[in-house]
Amino acid sequence: MTKQSSTNIVTFGCRLNIFESEVMQSHAMNAGLEDAVIFNTCAVTKEAERQARQSIRKMRRQHPDKKIIVTGCSAQIHPQMYADMDEVDYVIGNDLKMQGSTWASLPDDKVAINDIMQVKQTAGHLVSDADGTLDAASFNRARAFLQVQQGCDHRCTFCIIPYGRGNSRSVPIGHIVDQARILVEKGYKEIVLTGVDVTSYGPDLPGTPTLGQMIRRLLALVPDLPRIRLSSLDPVEIDEDLWQLIAQEPRLMPHLHLSMQAGDDMVLKRMKRRHLRQHIYDVCEKARDLRPDIVFGADIIAGFPTETDEMFENTKQTVKDCDLTYLHIFPYS
Repeated sequence: MTKQSSTNIVTFGCRLNIFESEVMQSHAMNAGLEDAVIFNTCAVTKEAERQARQSIRKMRRQHPDKKIIVTGCSAQIHPQMYADMDEVDYVIGNDLKMQGSTWASLPDDKVAINDIMQVKQTAGHLVSDADGTLDAASFNRARAFLQVQQGCDHRCTFCIIPYGRGNSRSVPIGHIVDQARILVEKGYKEIVLTGVDVTSYGPDLPGTPTLGQMIRRLLALVPDLPRIRLSSLDPVEIDEDLWQLIAQEPRLMPHLHLSMQAGDDMVLKRMKRRHLRQHIYDVCEKARDLRPDIVFGADIIAGFPTETDEMFENTKQTVKDCDLTYLHIFPYS
C-alpha cells in the first residue's frame, strides 16, 4: 500500500528547488509526516525572501494547527530570521532537507543547520520510486527535473547562492543514468538536467568527465529517453563534447539558457563574471552555425550598482543583436 502524507510543500525559486521539493515530498511520504507544511525558500532576491515570510504568516493564519517547517537557501543563509518568526516550528538546512532521516524524526531543536561548505557528497539526493510517486500520468506532466550538480565554486559579487548551496559537487554518471531510467519507465518524455552551475560538472569525479561527456553517455545508456534539455549555462564553460551534441544530437533540445547577467563589459567585470560581452555574441553565433533552429534565453540583472544608462543600453543591444527571446530579468536588490 502506498504511504500517505498530509504534508504540503510550498516552493520558491529555481528548478533545482522544484526537484528538491519532490525529493522532500517523497521523504515525507515515506516517513509518514503528518499535518505539516514545508517551505522551500529562495535567497536570490530580497523579494523572494519577503514573499516566503508573507506566505508563512498566511499559512499560519489559515492552518493554526499545522507544523510549519522552513528550509531552502534563505533558511540556510538566514536561519535566525525564520527562527524569530512565531509562526515557524522548525528551520532545516539545505543539506539536512535532502536526508530521509530528517523527516522520519524531526530535530529536537528549532534550528538544524549544517556547515554547507563542508558537504562533499551529492549522490543519493535523488527521487526514489519506492513509493510510486514518480508516475508521470498522475502528475499530468511530461517533463521531469534531474539534478546532476550542486553548489558553486565561483564568487560573483552579486550572488549569495554558494553560501546556501556550498561548493560545487557533481552527481556520478551512474546515479544520473539510474534516475533517468526510472523517469523514462514512469512515462516522462523530457528530462531537464539541472544544478546550480551545471557547466562546472565533473572535475570532482574520477576521470573528470565534462558536462558534454556525461550527456553523451546518458543518451547512449538510456536510448528510450526522447528529449533532454539543459538549465542555465555559463557561456565560457561550454565544452567541446557539448558543442558536438548541439550540432549532432536531435534528442538535445535546441534551446540554450545563458547565465549572461549583463551585456556591458564594465558591469560584467564588476560582477566578477568569467565572460565579456563578446563571449555572448560568439556563443550565439557558433550555436546558430551548428544548429540554425536553436533559440536562446538569458538571465539578466537590471540596476546593478554603478550601472549607468549607457551600460544598460549595451545590455539591451546585446539582447537585440543576439536575438535572446526568453529572458529572466532580476532587479538588483
